[in-house]
Amino acid sequence: MSRNSLKWLPAVVVPAVVVAAVIAVPFQAGAAVDLPDKTPEQVLLLVNDSTVSTFSGTVSQSSDLGLPTLDLSAGMTKSMQKSMTESMPEGATDLVPATSTTGALSTALELLSGSHEFRVYVGGENKSRVQIKDRMAERDVVHNGNDVWLYDSSSNAATHMSVPADLAATAELKFAELKSELPTDLSTPAQVADRFLSELDPSTTVSVGTDARVAGRSVYQLVLTPKAADSLVASVSIAVDSETGLPVQVVVMAEGQSAPALQVGFTALDFAAPDADRFDFVPPANATVTEQALPALPDHAAGDHSGAQSPTVAELPRVTGSGWSSIVEVPAAAVPAELGNNPLIDQLTTGVAGGRALTTSLMTVFLATDGRVFAGAVPLAQLQAAAE
Repeated sequence: MSRNSLKWLPAVVVPAVVVAAVIAVPFQAGAAVDLPDKTPEQVLLLVNDSTVSTFSGTVSQSSDLGLPTLDLSAGMTKSMQKSMTESMPEGATDLVPATSTTGALSTALELLSGSHEFRVYVGGENKSRVQIKDRMAERDVVHNGNDVWLYDSSSNAATHMSVPADLAATAELKFAELKSELPTDLSTPAQVADRFLSELDPSTTVSVGTDARVAGRSVYQLVLTPKAADSLVASVSIAVDSETGLPVQVVVMAEGQSAPALQVGFTALDFAAPDADRFDFVPPANATVTEQALPALPDHAAGDHSGAQSPTVAELPRVTGSGWSSIVEVPAAAVPAELGNNPLIDQLTTGVAGGRALTTSLMTVFLATDGRVFAGAVPLAQLQAAAE
């Protein structure tokens, strides 16, 4: 897939991703910013024309979703438990919570709660590193050439994936196949921007907000405002660096809430190339290392889905509604069995007519008694109605 093609992916998927993702950092105070006026299309083109390939920085994330308070043990790892046990006075070790058996879910919930800090390093198209600081541990995602490493210091476990050298060329061919099937010509950035805005028009008002400053950089704000009166999302603002075109912050506001519900952005940003050894990763000698193979790309033209079992019609999610009021229904056959046995589900949800529900400021999830799951950026009543 071409570099320009990849750059357009965030712009196209942002409205869907930001609603379910984790994000936050207020705009930095300082002198007023007054940039040359630009239209929404021109801001999108600024992103596309960006030539930034190297940078490093600190990203702060925070959220105010109204999630319920969870049992402390749900987020405990072995390393956290060991550290707390060693620091406890004699006879008080019984106060240390047990380790969690629901690590994956608790980790995701941890990222969706409170504030977090990341260090990000990018050294070109095939070199990147993200360091995620946990309460008493660190997680790393490292991409260096054909190697990808995932490391979690809390469990001292590493996963290694080797990316085939010809994957980029294969992906480019697959993208060309898909592009040839599009009903309109999207061969230039301007055409993509126009198509993107026209697709949003029925459901979203797109505008350029007040010029601001993020991480010491002057930015344009591309603002997406849902037209649907029943959407929980009030607006999504994407801050774009006025000089380089790099998106540097995303802020999601919820209806009836003055503080950002989700927000993520740089607090420090340096466009100098990081040191090359920053991307060299060697797991600790006593770490548990798992080798994981990447699945082959399917042959789109031939309908080849080898290597993965295709879902049946009964297992495919169904989408009703449109735009910001869309509701996704996951059939019972496609819901993981362990979801129903997870103790965190009882903490996160409350009993309602017809099942259990998780209600946040941006999204509602309804677990029907028959096993189906409904989700959307809409009030609970609409999910219950969809389940009838």
